[in-house]
Amino acid sequence: MEEIGIVKSTTGAFAKVSVPRKSVCEGCTAGTCKPDEQSMEIDAVNKAGAKAGQKVRVVIKSYTYLKGSMLVYGIPAIALIAGAVLGKEIFSHQFKNIDPDILSAIFGFGLFLIAFLGIKIWSLTAEKKTETKPVIEEILE
Repeated sequence: MEEIGIVKSTTGAFAKVSVPRKSVCEGCTAGTCKPDEQSMEIDAVNKAGAKAGQKVRVVIKSYTYLKGSMLVYGIPAIALIAGAVLGKEIFSHQFKNIDPDILSAIFGFGLFLIAFLGIKIWSLTAEKKTETKPVIEEILE
């Protein structure tokens, strides 16, 4: 995935790049950018040696993008289903005086929330790694 943006500042091997905001950014928890109304700031590896004010092409690896999408959408969905099945099939035998559907909802949403907390913790560590960050590949102007 490629984006065109303007370098706002540089710090060592990294640069802050302002790129137009897209609708796909709404649910992202990767933590690599700070969105506002019109644009977002991406922390990118400054491979091209860009300076503040230059227009650049930023590349985000598709593997990183797909991995993030799977974490944000896939893992919580699987956790919700697994929790619902566990609540109804396993724990309904443990708690005979509680309706199995209520147990299903409690365990489903419980695992759903635990999955989101796990993803948040993972995203805090992943944002520090350079291999998951976008890369400035080319200076355009």
